[in-house]
Amino acid sequence: MNAVHTSVANREDVVWSVPEGPATGTVSLLVLPHAGGNAHAYLEWRDELPADIRLLIGQYPGRGARFADDLATDIADLAGPIVDCLPPDTRDLVVVGHSMGSLVAFEIARLLTERGRSPLAFIPSACRAPHLANPSPVHPERLDDDGLVAAIKARGGTDDAILDEPELREIIIPSIRADFGIDDVYRYTGPAPVLHCPVTVIGGDSDPVVPAAALSEWARVTDAAHAVELLPGGHFYFQRQLPRFLAMVTSVIKDAAAAASRG
Repeated sequence: MNAVHTSVANREDVVWSVPEGPATGTVSLLVLPHAGGNAHAYLEWRDELPADIRLLIGQYPGRGARFADDLATDIADLAGPIVDCLPPDTRDLVVVGHSMGSLVAFEIARLLTERGRSPLAFIPSACRAPHLANPSPVHPERLDDDGLVAAIKARGGTDDAILDEPELREIIIPSIRADFGIDDVYRYTGPAPVLHCPVTVIGGDSDPVVPAAALSEWARVTDAAHAVELLPGGHFYFQRQLPRFLAMVTSVIKDAAAAASRG
């Protein structure tokens, strides 16, 4: 797979640090957006996280300041630049992704583990395990723009006002097509378990895209502890209960940090 090479000059566009500046605590939370998602959508997480947890958000090519970057063609194009552009002072790290972002987060956690920098914990959300085929492919190559927009709206999570605005839609549709094309076909076929950190998968109890019963398959990616947590709702269950969701994420972070400090 050919990874996109990202220069040091624009690394802050690839991994946002919110707020900007040196870390105030020792633990960072790296967030990977859903397919078609933008780092902007996750900025509000800052208000719900403890001040001593540094918030990092990955930004994919084709949006924001990365609008002119080549669109991704595979998962390596999404994960590789984010690993390479983590702030140099990043220490203990917890990685979380939502939907397709969970697959990107898995690849990031896998790359970091290979490099001897295993995350403290990994939190996939509303996503199939990486060794499973996609149970709800979108097939963007078969859809015109209107059909793709309809498919995205059916999943929720994207601002309908943006999708209904022709000029804005024209800008974001290419990156949405690229993301869903990757999500449709991605499947991890390497050895398992591949991670050495605890895995806590969270999902919506009525998610039509990723059934709750499938979430336990994430246990196969790690040789450490694993857990499954459910919250009420569908594929974007956390949006209406963000404080509760991020309290759960914070608990995972605190437990992982405490375990690491005990050696």
